[in-house]
Amino acid sequence: MQLLGLHHVSILTGKAEKNYEFYTKILGMRLVKKTVNQDNTQSYHLFYADAEGTPGTEVTFFDIPGLGSSYRGTTDISTVSLRVKTTDSLLFWRERFKQLGVQHDAVIQKRAGRDSLAFRDFEGTRLILVADNGEDGVRAGIPWKREDIPVEHAIVGLGPVTLTVSIPEPTIGILTEVMGFRYVNSYPSLEGEYPDLMVYATGEGGSGAEVHIEPRPDLPRARIGRGGVHHVAFRVPNEVEYNQWAERLKENRIASSGKVERFYFKALYFREPNGILFELSTDTPGFATDEPLDTMGQKLALPPFLEPKRQEIEANLRPLELN
Repeated sequence: MQLLGLHHVSILTGKAEKNYEFYTKILGMRLVKKTVNQDNTQSYHLFYADAEGTPGTEVTFFDIPGLGSSYRGTTDISTVSLRVKTTDSLLFWRERFKQLGVQHDAVIQKRAGRDSLAFRDFEGTRLILVADNGEDGVRAGIPWKREDIPVEHAIVGLGPVTLTVSIPEPTIGILTEVMGFRYVNSYPSLEGEYPDLMVYATGEGGSGAEVHIEPRPDLPRARIGRGGVHHVAFRVPNEVEYNQWAERLKENRIASSGKVERFYFKALYFREPNGILFELSTDTPGFATDEPLDTMGQKLALPPFLEPKRQEIEANLRPLELN
């Protein structure tokens, strides 16, 4: 029983239309599912991914108009990485960001041993492009083809997430003793005087299977608003192992949501000791289970248990035109 890597991250947005523009037309990701937050069906839930909605390539957004700002601190998924193939891709993206007015670092830097380029979306989400450069590990996704982004430079999946915590040991304990992560290495903080960044990996390892721990006892607790990361999910290969993980959490007396049916995947939610929300999600059945692969994301999709309420749900949703 082993987690395969990162499954998805879920972020908060206050402007779904502008969010769609940024992640599809600037970053070139594919909208693979337009649905609702199943816990609050008056809110949209948008899923961006590779060409086929492959687990490990998904960045999702809960749309909450009027949401306040995020404030950096601890108990925070402070950065989300996106994978590209090579350092040449980073050069392409740096020029593209410059042309399109996207806030980004002026230089490519080494982060945890990989070439990377930091940037932010329009709501301040802290994002990092990381170059695989032929590294072994979790397989990359399938590029979504756009005329203005050469396929060799396309985003191909999720890279490491950074967890910023005040005291790292409890978080590390959950990762290694319960979730099966292994220590990889430590790297000096780019901000100099702070403790080293610690890297942990699962599954086949590599960029798509890493969690980075950033100890920051100097910071206050984060306040999550627009642009903030709500949770990170990890890949469970199938329902058999999903059931085993539910039992493992119970055996370790870790409070969880219990089994949650999301239709596109099954989920378990729990908070690690520093308060960051983790999710364990199955790779199966996937986003093409209720829509043809070629037309995924073009219409409002509802899981079968919400379909009888479609008329009511659509009446309570604000109009959302994504062109």
